[in-house]
Amino acid sequence: MQINIRTSEANKQAVQELTKRLNLGSENYISRIAFAYSLAKGQKLNIEQDLRDSKGKEYKEDVLFGAHKDFYVAMVCQLYGIYKTDKDIPRFIKMHIDHGLDIINKLFDLNKNYASIDFLLENIEKGIDALEDIEVSLSHVKNNNQSIQKSLFNEVMQIKVGKDIETDESILFRLNDISIHNNAHVAVAGNSGTGKTHFALSFLRQLVQESQNKVNYIYLDFKGLKKEDEEALRPFFNETFTTLIDVPQTTFPLNPLSFIDNINEKNKLMGINKFVDIIASYSGIGKKQEQTLKDAVKEVFAEQKSGKYPNLKQIYDRVQEFEGEKRSTLSEILEALTEFDIFDSDTTTNKSFINKNYYLSLSGDLNKSLRFTSMFLVINYLYNTFMNMENAPIENNIQSMRYVILIDEAHVIFKEKKSQDLLEKILREIRSKGVAVVLLSQGIEEFNQPSFDFSSMCETAFLFDIKDKTNLKLVQKFMGVGDKDANKLKVSLEKIQKYQVVSNLKEYKIGELFKTN
Repeated sequence: MQINIRTSEANKQAVQELTKRLNLGSENYISRIAFAYSLAKGQKLNIEQDLRDSKGKEYKEDVLFGAHKDFYVAMVCQLYGIYKTDKDIPRFIKMHIDHGLDIINKLFDLNKNYASIDFLLENIEKGIDALEDIEVSLSHVKNNNQSIQKSLFNEVMQIKVGKDIETDESILFRLNDISIHNNAHVAVAGNSGTGKTHFALSFLRQLVQESQNKVNYIYLDFKGLKKEDEEALRPFFNETFTTLIDVPQTTFPLNPLSFIDNINEKNKLMGINKFVDIIASYSGIGKKQEQTLKDAVKEVFAEQKSGKYPNLKQIYDRVQEFEGEKRSTLSEILEALTEFDIFDSDTTTNKSFINKNYYLSLSGDLNKSLRFTSMFLVINYLYNTFMNMENAPIENNIQSMRYVILIDEAHVIFKEKKSQDLLEKILREIRSKGVAVVLLSQGIEEFNQPSFDFSSMCETAFLFDIKDKTNLKLVQKFMGVGDKDANKLKVSLEKIQKYQVVSNLKEYKIGELFKTN
């Protein structure tokens, strides 16, 4: 499509005067500026009402656009939601040039002391700020260089979750049977001491045994294990071939930067932005420090040879070079991440990471922002790694399984809007990769956030004794059951004892008590 433009007759003089005032030289520059200035207002123009005469300054396509015609056309298509072959694109471009010339001219007429350089610098700065303020997408980033293989278990996964109180008959949960369950995500709520943790450990133990260790897991413990808890869990760790990572005593065998594609430049930049966004979100650094971090990560990545990854220490050193002796929140969080050796710098460990079982304990003695940042770097790595894999195959209504992510005290980790949005995205997307998410919390109100009800994304819910059990509507929402089962739930919760649970498990009687395994 050839696009030659004539401004309105009224704007012919404006082109000349504004070119002179802004000291632009060639008269095509002011029309480019006017076009962009008009589009930046976000106002959609109407062809019937806003199209002016074509008796003014004439621009041939190559003069007006230079070598960037596609970008100008793309901006129009973006604003109006049209395709690049739309016959009205030349009219839209003309209208926005005339509109931009009008409002720029008027701006200078009304502000006689407004310097041309001020106009240019102010609007260039606005454009840069707008680019910097664009939210980083929560979606995973592509990594075409990923070569990680993960074992699959393609048979039905039967988990014994408990026994009938009267008959002592075992209750089996067919976790990956999609003829029964839409997804394998699980929500578990219960007061401390009710049996919630024992239930979770039994779930994981059976997961490992049933799959012959083909399905692996990570247990994310944000509050950290005490020494006596660690000793009590030792038989479980041995039986399930689980490695305890007790941060900061033990280094986590993962380089959190290795989710980034270090070959494809576009994917690399998106990955870097995501990494910076995680550090910024959970450490409270400002925009200036965020840009410093971004520049440091870009430079360190650029220095790597043969597809190797940098580590957090290299990034910390580069940030120190940028900031000098000045101490900042950014340098403090990076110093803590490297000083405590929270993450491994060797990316070769990543190859086997998701084919093993880990219990990640983050000591409560660590700074809160450090614990949040570390936890989300791990969650982000897992999410991106699995989302870059093929979907888990389905055969005879059984979806193959790869992994389970168990998050203890989930309400603490996902209490802020951005982290809630991330969890929602993970719950929606990762199930197709054969990954189940198990969320543990002390109460049910934590699942029901203003922006999103997490329990609605977990197909199966197990409810132990809780403080807010008299709030029947909230209980129904957590369980995903209607008024028909409300009375049954009410009676069960009035009678519930330690190690007893009610569930919406489709393989059992909804809302009726049973004793856990």
